[in-house]
Amino acid sequence: MEQLRPDLSRESLGVGPGFPGVAPNPLLSGDARKRNAELRTGALALGVLVDWREVNSNPRVVLMLDVETADGSSFRGIADEDLTITELTRLAPGQTLPVRYRPAVMDHCVALARDADPARVRQLADEIERRKRA
Repeated sequence: MEQLRPDLSRESLGVGPGFPGVAPNPLLSGDARKRNAELRTGALALGVLVDWREVNSNPRVVLMLDVETADGSSFRGIADEDLTITELTRLAPGQTLPVRYRPAVMDHCVALARDADPARVRQLADEIERRKRA
């Protein structure tokens, strides 16, 4: 039964009480649609994939990422994404992915930044690496 219904509790996802939860269906939830629209224009950050849970057969997955921002903040981020089968098979723990988040909200919600400029992503990675070495 656990394989059919993944544990999407706050504890299993590693987030705090400020996390609003995973919407049952982002296409039917007004709050999820609003959150997704805000995330599409959010600030760029880098996320290291920790784990993921497949929610249904779209395949819709919940990605758990350790996110580092340009300003030096870090947090456990959760991305609710529709992936292709090819994208799903390429997921690997430790993989670094560009994500967008809402700095004003900081509710652990992130979205994959599929539209991110590769040069900007490299620049952000360099900034984060320099800060870690300092």
